Amino acid sequence: MSERSDVLHLVVPLGIDDPSRPSGGNIYDRRLSDELRAHGHQVVEHHVSPPEVGPVLAELPDLAHVLVDGLLVSDAADALIHEARRVRLGVLIHMLTGDERERDVLSAAACVITTSAWGRNQVIADLGLAPSRVHVATPGTDPAPLATGTAEGSALLCVAAVAEHKGHDVLLRALAMLTDLSWRLVIVGSLEREPAFVALLRQQAEEDGTTSRITFTGALSGIALDRAYADADVLVHPSRGEMYGLVIAEALSRGLPVIASGAGAVPEAMGDRAAGMLVPPADPHALAAALREWLSSSACRSALRSAALSRRPTLPSWAATVEAVVAAMRG
Repeated sequence: MSERSDVLHLVVPLGIDDPSRPSGGNIYDRRLSDELRAHGHQVVEHHVSPPEVGPVLAELPDLAHVLVDGLLVSDAADALIHEARRVRLGVLIHMLTGDERERDVLSAAACVITTSAWGRNQVIADLGLAPSRVHVATPGTDPAPLATGTAEGSALLCVAAVAEHKGHDVLLRALAMLTDLSWRLVIVGSLEREPAFVALLRQQAEEDGTTSRITFTGALSGIALDRAYADADVLVHPSRGEMYGLVIAEALSRGLPVIASGAGAVPEAMGDRAAGMLVPPADPHALAAALREWLSSSACRSALRSAALSRRPTLPSWAATVEAVVAAMRG
């Protein structure tokens, strides 16, 4: 970096360290900051609400290197566009909103960093940005102990904030078609984001007669989350859209196969498609068919587990994430 870019200013939303609201974006921001420091880079974190973005950036010197979480972009667009004229502004995209103001900020930024090659292609195609300005910094994955699971493969796990875009309703509709089989589902994720959607899911399970088989744990982290992974046989991720899918990599790091929708960058996160099964998004019948094959066939489970174990050592590292971010910000 140049002399004025010895320090990277990381501007993130309030609450990225709130254990009750974990998300892939929050985990990425926290780990990126910590890993940058661990690799010898100077980082200053600014935890802000959108109205605070402008005043914070105004205090920074000209040519300062500033990386802003994309969740702040639309509501702080005017300030970001103004400051992009004098600082080196990078925007870290965890998901695209499609908002017009988001488009304006990304066009003004010196560089845009996405968490997947699929996301980079979307930014280039949707916004018409020069490919040289759009970079990929895939999330790293920590080594983890192998999940123990069960012999029959009946322990299903879904890790995602309980919200409509994550597709829990699709999963429950699929499982309602499989009441003749033995299974139990643990749903790990915040119940506070969309409480009305959570209520609909509970009602759906009651009507389907599957309430006793489904456990909502709320948000988990640390040892409790590790235990949920350790007790599972397979991760089910029915999301309607993903810029990457950090939980998929987390599952594979534990040798857990994945049954997921093929939305967005999910195939990229899976890496080796043999490590799981991909189905069309928002298709409960296709998801039910995949789950039935998993639950009914020991040969299927054995093959997917072996493939997941093969994918495990090839998962990207946080060191590679840091290298990609630094290269993008250096320009």
